[in-house]
Amino acid sequence: MAEQTAGRGRRCIRLFLATFYISAFTFGGGFVIVPLMKKKFCDERHWLEETEMLDMAAIAQSSPGAVAVNASVLAGYRIAGLPGALTAVLGTVLPPLLILSVISLFYSAFRANPVVAAVLRGMQAGVTAVIADVVVSLGGDVVRSRRVLSILLMGGAFAAALLLPVNVVWILIFCGVAGALQGGIVLWKERRRK
Repeated sequence: MAEQTAGRGRRCIRLFLATFYISAFTFGGGFVIVPLMKKKFCDERHWLEETEMLDMAAIAQSSPGAVAVNASVLAGYRIAGLPGALTAVLGTVLPPLLILSVISLFYSAFRANPVVAAVLRGMQAGVTAVIADVVVSLGGDVVRSRRVLSILLMGGAFAAALLLPVNVVWILIFCGVAGALQGGIVLWKERRRK
């Protein structure tokens, strides 16, 4: 029991450092932090499977609150239980809190500086590229899954968001209901077989 607690403690420290690092050097919010979490937690640490991270990203984006914090809570809980969730949230929230505290002290100097304004415009371009990478990567995972409903929902959601004046919340609700219905049908069929 003591070894499990010590192992979980070490994992929580690594989790805190990973989320702190990701959050400290990520600009652009939750849509940018998700692929970095995937790289760190799935590819490097092997704490999560890619499909788990994809599911967590979907839940984090459809839940109220900041996507980065939601994803951290889910990943932290999956990796190390409740202590992991709390550790991951602390690691995710602390860097922006510290950075914004420092920036607020020097806001008037930053606001008028043309170099800072140019850097922020450059960061916007970088954030756009990272978001495009997320769309291609996660969309590719959906296509490779060969689940017809998931592919249709993804295509329909893109089409609705780009072509129709539909609020994204309605798209998320529709996709969530469709996914829940599909899951219910699968469970119903499995129970009938037994």
